[in-house]
Amino acid sequence: MIVSRFPYPLDKGDKLRAFYQLRELSKTFDVTLFAISDRTIDENSKNIVSKYCKNVHVAQINLFTKVTQMGRSLLNGNPFQIGYFYSFKAQKKIKLLLKNNNFKHIYCQLVRTTEYVKDTHHIEKTLDYMDALSTGIERRIEQQPLYKKWLFKAESKRLTKYERSIFDFFENKTIISEQDRALIKHPERDKIVCIPNGIDESFFEKIQTQKDHDFVFVGNMNYPPNIEAVQYIDKNILPNLPNSKLLVSGSSPHQIIRELANKSEQITLTGWVDDIRMSYVRGKIFLAPMMIGTGMQNKLLEAMALGIPCITTPLANNAIKATHKIQILEGTTKEELNNMANRLLNNDKLRESIGISGRQFIKENYGWDRSTSELVRLIKT
Repeated sequence: MIVSRFPYPLDKGDKLRAFYQLRELSKTFDVTLFAISDRTIDENSKNIVSKYCKNVHVAQINLFTKVTQMGRSLLNGNPFQIGYFYSFKAQKKIKLLLKNNNFKHIYCQLVRTTEYVKDTHHIEKTLDYMDALSTGIERRIEQQPLYKKWLFKAESKRLTKYERSIFDFFENKTIISEQDRALIKHPERDKIVCIPNGIDESFFEKIQTQKDHDFVFVGNMNYPPNIEAVQYIDKNILPNLPNSKLLVSGSSPHQIIRELANKSEQITLTGWVDDIRMSYVRGKIFLAPMMIGTGMQNKLLEAMALGIPCITTPLANNAIKATHKIQILEGTTKEELNNMANRLLNNDKLRESIGISGRQFIKENYGWDRSTSELVRLIKT
């Protein structure tokens, strides 16, 4: 199993997906994990992940390697993030591992890792696209300053081409949702198997705490779609509810988020929280107006599992497929989102009803054992 980030701590969506899939795969297979990392991994993280692995290997990439390989991408036409996560040293280690072990299957998470094994043909391979990275980059173009737009446009085009070409190097292909599968520009994209994320059982536990905020938003707060969502709440929703309070929790808060919290009496920023469930349950409503991005929003799965009623956009809910007005509320315009926020905030019974229905929906449809069983089947066939 080759991943582009060490899958712990669970502070990013790809790491969360990798960790829980690894945990489930280890119940059936002996798994050797090979992780690319641009930072030093602490012993506690290694110990937690090692419980599910036969062997763990980490290839750390430094600034020189990243700059050099991204420079090569300018010449060979690959996406820049393919270059960012590529290392000749890591390539040598992987080749040696393949030579000295009788591996039966190779599982690559994200196209970022495929260069390492795309020309390995004697072992069957599975690629988890996870989501449509090219579209994710394309949707972020308009939010970029003028001097960055060209870079994002170029990267989106390169990723579109790469996502299409890498398809034929792998026997199996998976992705997180039908919505993302439709965005892969390959004529046989329907062969990509949808494997959604799951939810850890701990999110179904009842947690009693004071709900000291009206709204809550949780996520990696250095991730552009999350930054944009909090900016949207600050600009378009909180001014219409001047007595309301928003709690923002998540790792690595961007300077934009820190500045918003400093200037607004309505926003509380916590940063990283060891048990993120405690942040979710402090809010009456989980508010996630996602306007850009791709994939499946783990934050919505987690909030719903905890019984927190959620307001989001069709862009986010299309991957989850919860029923509007029964298990979730969704809106497209600021008027729709404001009306729902105001209505839900002032209706205790409606909040309770949406929360209970959403929780039951997640419990019935989003378990890691259930979703990963399809991946196990693919690897075995």
